[in-house]
Amino acid sequence: MNNAIRTLEPKAVWEEFDDICQIPRPSKKEGKIIAFLLDFGEKLGLETSRDKIGNVLIRKPATEGMENLKTVILQSHMDMVCEKNTTTVHDFDNDPIQAYIDNGWVKANGTTLGADDGIGMAAEMALLKATNISHGPIECLFTVDEETGLTGAFALQPGFLEGKILLNLDSEDEGELFIGCAGGVDTLVTFDYKQKSVPKNSIALKIEISGLQGGHSGDEIHKGLGNSNIILNRFLNTITRRYDARLAMFDGGNLRNAIPREAYAIFTIKIGHLDSLQKYFEEFSKDIKNEIILREPNINLKLDETEIPEFVINRKTQKNLVRAIYACPHGVHSMSPQIEGLVETSTNLASVKFAENNHINITTSQRSSLVSGKEDIANKVESVFRLAGAKTHRTDGYPGWAPNRDSEILRIAENTYEKLFSKKPLVRAIHAGLECGLFLEKYPDMDMISFGPTLRGVHSPDEKIEIETVEKFWDHL
Repeated sequence: MNNAIRTLEPKAVWEEFDDICQIPRPSKKEGKIIAFLLDFGEKLGLETSRDKIGNVLIRKPATEGMENLKTVILQSHMDMVCEKNTTTVHDFDNDPIQAYIDNGWVKANGTTLGADDGIGMAAEMALLKATNISHGPIECLFTVDEETGLTGAFALQPGFLEGKILLNLDSEDEGELFIGCAGGVDTLVTFDYKQKSVPKNSIALKIEISGLQGGHSGDEIHKGLGNSNIILNRFLNTITRRYDARLAMFDGGNLRNAIPREAYAIFTIKIGHLDSLQKYFEEFSKDIKNEIILREPNINLKLDETEIPEFVINRKTQKNLVRAIYACPHGVHSMSPQIEGLVETSTNLASVKFAENNHINITTSQRSSLVSGKEDIANKVESVFRLAGAKTHRTDGYPGWAPNRDSEILRIAENTYEKLFSKKPLVRAIHAGLECGLFLEKYPDMDMISFGPTLRGVHSPDEKIEIETVEKFWDHL
């Protein structure tokens, strides 16, 4: 446990957050945190249950005299994005998160922090444990696998919840109330390749891209941050044509909902081309840094000799792969004409992986506030790769959440925020995906908002949470 974090205010929330940091909870591996939550609710003597998929529900009855108030559902997801720096030694399946305080923020040592959405869970747990807060009936819902598939929200059954007001505690900007979100879908790509012998008189080189900020592919897609896959492929596109480089490995990015931060490739060239290629690499590095240094001040490009690989891939697949990645759209596709500053449609070239059985797997993720916009951008991505001879598959996706400016809970949240802090909160929609759209499919009469403290660098090892905003978030809740 981290005693320094447990002394932060409000202690009730930070103590629970520190406890959560001790429990491994990767997406699709939530067994330990599920057991932790069930034990937590049962020790408090509260009605505690889990459904077939693993969602946990803890009910707390109203305090005396408030039994006739409407039931309020508090909701957070229990899984976390597991990203770490290349040099960080950490086993997300077994090791606790090493959180620390740094100049007004809580961060993690070389890994994601899991404040998304550990801080929402902590607030729910603090409220369940509290004995000095008056409230009506409360249902605390903790869902599984939000980050990699919204599995818990998809599997939620009608009748599991009784309340019709839901507070989603999974937003990342204190002072902002969210009333809508984008829907999304993943377009998955597979190239098949043949193994070929490494050409004679060749030398093997490894190029690495690192030091990029990465981040959430919804919340931060508009920032124009560097994409390691795109930068790496840009280099490969030139050297495969200019120096007849032969590709043996391409590995970049990890998560569908994170802008990729790191990537590397291993390739071979004829020894006689080495000096010229090294000069080109220096020019390329200078150009890339000049283009994005203001957005990516810590970018690092590295080229070293390495061991000769066992094989290179066949020329046709190499050409199709590199050209398709080069042509694949990434970033903001359109902005909303209705809400100023809101991205309407975007796509993320998330990961490129050499896999077993001579497969190269590419993961892309599309988001849009419009069903038609989501379909359109997914079709564009799919068309690029199909023209290159790849196989494509589209996931079922998840729905958006249409804003309701006449929401009763929104009016209450606006009024209480202004009363507490003497200023109006900002009401907006978010380009990221939230579980709220899926909840509406199962509970069409649900009245919802989403809010939370300030988080930055989410889905990357730079993730951090601003300490002072947690107290404001808690007071508002």
